[in-house]
Amino acid sequence: MSELIKFVEKEYQEARAKFPSFKSGDTVNVHVKIREGNKERIQQFQGTVIQRKNAGTNGETFTVRKVSNSVGVERIFPILSPNLEKIELVRKGRVRRARLYYLRGRQGKAARIKELV
Repeated sequence: MSELIKFVEKEYQEARAKFPSFKSGDTVNVHVKIREGNKERIQQFQGTVIQRKNAGTNGETFTVRKVSNSVGVERIFPILSPNLEKIELVRKGRVRRARLYYLRGRQGKAARIKELV
């Protein structure tokens, strides 16, 4: 069964390779296709990656958090979604954890992440 899974996943390796490598703590700018009626446009969602799940598989997702009008907004993006136009790496963050759920309880300067130099 695992050989069959590897065969199917190999088809999507190129699709995954078009995005830059990023990890939790990095600030990314995600370009998402939005359909409104019969029109389609691209909307940007810039924030901090707080987690990546199932990394290296076809079911990989990543969660991006931003604060908009003093309200925290999180979106979960599947890495192989046809609605993802591109992902830009804005800055790399220096963190020591893979899941940054503690950022949900922090505000202002306490929610900052140091930049990896």
